[in-house]
Amino acid sequence: MKKVIKGTLQRPRLYVFRSNKHIYAQIIDDTQNKVLLTQSSLLCKSNNQSRTYATCSTSKLVGKLIAEDCLKRGISQVIFDRGNKLYHGRIKALAESARQEGIHF
Repeated sequence: MKKVIKGTLQRPRLYVFRSNKHIYAQIIDDTQNKVLLTQSSLLCKSNNQSRTYATCSTSKLVGKLIAEDCLKRGISQVIFDRGNKLYHGRIKALAESARQEGIHF
């Protein structure tokens, strides 16, 4: 049985989805069923900030961008939701990058 993770307005949920080519990060308020912020490696692709998108360095960039957006909106604490993926590789790189920017899990 999977544990249900829910975010609130004071402590929203940071949901990370990893596909084979890209990584996505969303800040979600589950009480209102709203996505507050989103960042992905697709946005890095449109800004030409990275050449390859399925790497740990791109995940670090996405983590940095989502953390900066959170701090601009006054969000400093989140609940980390990695889905059914292991805390390893690109997901770990994104989480550590967001922590370094000042987001608390």
